[in-house]
Amino acid sequence: MSNPMQVMRITQDSKRRGFTLIEILVVIAIITFLAGLTIANVGKLFGGSQVDIAKLFVTQSIKTPLVTYRLHMGGYPTTDEGLQALMVSPANHADRWRGPYLAEGTKMPLLDPWGEPYQYRYPGVHNKDSYDIWSKGPDKTDGTDDDIGNW
Repeated sequence: MSNPMQVMRITQDSKRRGFTLIEILVVIAIITFLAGLTIANVGKLFGGSQVDIAKLFVTQSIKTPLVTYRLHMGGYPTTDEGLQALMVSPANHADRWRGPYLAEGTKMPLLDPWGEPYQYRYPGVHNKDSYDIWSKGPDKTDGTDDDIGNW
């Protein structure tokens, strides 16, 4: 026969193996809190990356196509021609245009990380002898402090 003390010990041990409802709820609350912190910080990381991408575009990525266009055409596209002139020959200069100057399949207008078209002006206001190109930035409003330009 089994010893009554052994039966009592087995019963007590099995009760201690599980988690109480309160312990499970505390663990879920901690996991939810940590997930919330992680998601908030990931959003900040991506927001900073968007600014970096826009800066890279306006200062480096668009520079080579515009300079190549200038070498072939004798000047940068006018404000009216815009960046579209890098993909489609301007009507009055079809004989010198050797484009497209952007990769095949590039969709126009060129959009910044916030889905807004990049702004272009030639001659530039900030760069008198060159062009101005900028993103309206995260607030999507032109002429504010968060604009990202090549000046």
